Amino acid sequence: MSAVITPFPFTSRLNQVGFERVELTQILNLYGRMVAAGNWRDYAIDLGRDAAIFSAFRRATERPEYRIEKRPDLRNKQGQWVLVGEGGAVLKRGHELGPVLAPVERKLMKLVGT
Repeated sequence: MSAVITPFPFTSRLNQVGFERVELTQILNLYGRMVAAGNWRDYAIDLGRDAAIFSAFRRATERPEYRIEKRPDLRNKQGQWVLVGEGGAVLKRGHELGPVLAPVERKLMKLVGT
Protein backbone atom coordinates (compact mmCIF):
# COMPACT_ATOMS: atom_id res chain seq x y z
CA MET A 1 0.00 0.00 0.00
CA SER A 2 1.42 3.37 -1.06
CA ALA A 3 0.82 6.54 0.99
CA VAL A 4 0.45 9.95 -0.62
CA ILE A 5 1.96 12.79 1.37
CA THR A 6 0.44 16.22 0.78
CA PRO A 7 2.40 19.19 2.14
CA PHE A 8 0.52 21.53 4.45
CA PRO A 9 -0.62 24.11 3.60
CA PHE A 10 -1.35 22.83 0.11
CA THR A 11 -0.63 25.44 -2.53
CA SER A 12 -0.80 24.95 -6.24
CA ARG A 13 2.16 26.48 -8.08
CA LEU A 14 0.49 25.96 -11.46
CA ASN A 15 -1.33 29.30 -11.44
CA GLN A 16 1.50 31.29 -9.88
CA VAL A 17 2.96 34.28 -11.73
CA GLY A 18 6.74 34.58 -11.65
CA PHE A 19 9.63 36.46 -13.18
CA GLU A 20 11.59 34.95 -16.04
CA ARG A 21 15.36 34.79 -15.63
CA VAL A 22 16.02 37.68 -18.06
CA GLU A 23 13.46 39.89 -16.29
CA LEU A 24 14.81 39.11 -12.83
CA THR A 25 18.38 39.73 -14.03
CA GLN A 26 17.37 43.17 -15.32
CA ILE A 27 15.58 44.04 -12.05
CA LEU A 28 18.42 42.76 -9.82
CA ASN A 29 20.99 44.61 -11.94
CA LEU A 30 19.14 47.87 -11.22
CA TYR A 31 18.76 46.88 -7.55
CA GLY A 32 22.51 46.24 -7.23
CA ARG A 33 23.36 49.62 -8.72
CA MET A 34 20.89 51.36 -6.37
CA VAL A 35 22.45 49.53 -3.39
CA ALA A 36 25.93 50.60 -4.54
CA ALA A 37 24.69 54.20 -4.73
CA GLY A 38 23.43 53.88 -1.14
CA ASN A 39 19.76 54.38 -1.98
CA TRP A 40 18.29 50.90 -1.39
CA ARG A 41 19.05 48.41 1.36
CA ASP A 42 16.51 45.60 1.08
CA TYR A 43 14.07 43.94 -1.29
CA ALA A 44 11.17 41.49 -1.27
CA ILE A 45 9.64 39.29 -3.93
CA ASP A 46 5.98 38.28 -3.77
CA LEU A 47 4.75 35.65 -6.22
CA GLY A 48 0.98 35.30 -6.38
CA ARG A 49 -1.81 34.15 -8.67
CA ASP A 50 -2.40 37.57 -10.27
CA ALA A 51 1.01 39.22 -10.07
CA ALA A 52 4.71 38.89 -9.35
CA ILE A 53 5.94 41.87 -7.34
CA PHE A 54 9.50 43.06 -6.65
CA SER A 55 9.59 45.65 -3.85
CA ALA A 56 12.69 47.78 -3.15
CA PHE A 57 13.17 49.38 0.27
CA ARG A 58 15.33 52.24 1.53
CA ARG A 59 15.17 50.59 4.97
CA ALA A 60 13.63 47.26 5.89
CA THR A 61 11.16 48.85 8.31
CA GLU A 62 9.55 51.21 5.77
CA ARG A 63 7.11 50.86 2.93
CA PRO A 64 8.79 50.01 -0.37
CA GLU A 65 10.12 53.00 -2.30
CA TYR A 66 9.20 51.27 -5.57
CA ARG A 67 7.22 48.19 -6.55
CA ILE A 68 7.82 46.58 -9.93
CA GLU A 69 4.77 44.49 -10.79
CA LYS A 70 4.26 41.94 -13.53
CA ARG A 71 0.56 41.39 -14.24
CA PRO A 72 0.12 39.06 -17.23
CA ASP A 73 -3.68 39.57 -17.29
CA LEU A 74 -3.04 43.16 -18.46
CA ARG A 75 -0.65 42.09 -21.24
CA ASN A 76 -3.06 42.94 -24.06
CA LYS A 77 -4.45 46.10 -22.45
CA GLN A 78 -2.12 48.71 -20.93
CA GLY A 79 0.86 46.36 -20.57
CA GLN A 80 1.88 43.75 -18.05
CA TRP A 81 4.57 45.87 -16.32
CA VAL A 82 3.75 48.50 -13.69
CA LEU A 83 6.06 50.76 -11.65
CA VAL A 84 4.37 51.86 -8.42
CA GLY A 85 5.77 54.61 -6.17
CA GLU A 86 5.95 54.74 -2.39
CA GLY A 87 2.53 56.35 -2.01
CA GLY A 88 0.87 53.73 -4.21
CA ALA A 89 0.63 55.91 -7.32
CA VAL A 90 1.29 54.23 -10.66
CA LEU A 91 4.36 55.97 -12.10
CA LYS A 92 4.68 54.04 -15.37
CA ARG A 93 2.96 51.23 -17.27
CA GLY A 94 4.14 49.37 -20.32
CA HIS A 95 4.52 46.25 -22.38
CA GLU A 96 8.33 46.12 -21.95
CA LEU A 97 10.29 46.12 -18.68
CA GLY A 98 13.11 48.49 -19.77
CA PRO A 99 10.97 51.59 -20.40
CA VAL A 100 9.01 50.95 -17.18
CA LEU A 101 12.27 51.02 -15.19
CA ALA A 102 13.40 54.26 -16.90
CA PRO A 103 12.23 56.64 -14.11
CA VAL A 104 14.33 54.69 -11.57
CA GLU A 105 17.28 54.65 -13.99
CA ARG A 106 17.05 58.46 -14.29
CA LYS A 107 17.00 58.78 -10.50
CA LEU A 108 20.13 56.63 -10.36
CA MET A 109 21.84 58.93 -12.86
CA LYS A 110 21.04 61.92 -10.63
CA LEU A 111 22.41 60.10 -7.57
CA VAL A 112 25.69 59.30 -9.32
CA GLY A 113 25.97 62.71 -10.98
CA THR A 114 25.67 64.76 -7.75
